[in-house]
Amino acid sequence: MGYDDLAAELMDEMKSLHSIKPQQHINEAFRGEAFILDYIATHEGTVLPSEIGHVMDVSSARIANALGNLEKKGLITRRIDTGDRRRILIELTAHGKEMAHKHHQAILGVVSKMLSLLGEDDAKEYVRINKRLSQILPDCDDFVQ
Repeated sequence: MGYDDLAAELMDEMKSLHSIKPQQHINEAFRGEAFILDYIATHEGTVLPSEIGHVMDVSSARIANALGNLEKKGLITRRIDTGDRRRILIELTAHGKEMAHKHHQAILGVVSKMLSLLGEDDAKEYVRINKRLSQILPDCDDFVQ
């Protein structure tokens, strides 16, 4: 079996997984406001909107909109950097930290349950393969044209 055949088989399986509820919860955790909260929570202190935009690969306007929504919900604060007035610093409020932690724990539980269904050996192999991909793919920008 060649790589094209394996790729077709993998794509079919990915489509199947995409419609399963636990996978949908995981996918949602890595998009939008949930991702932004988690990103800020894992970067102690303050972050810049441009950092978030870069990691999410979205426009500054889209980040500004998401940050505005999070601010209205009382989950983040935005303030001007006193050292460089051109920069806006973002940080979680106490409520934002609580929500980020709850969300992280919920997703961790879903992933843990999914891995437990694989059994220890397959779960470790799955994690190993994902680690490998995360190490080699950043150097392969020429995949998408």
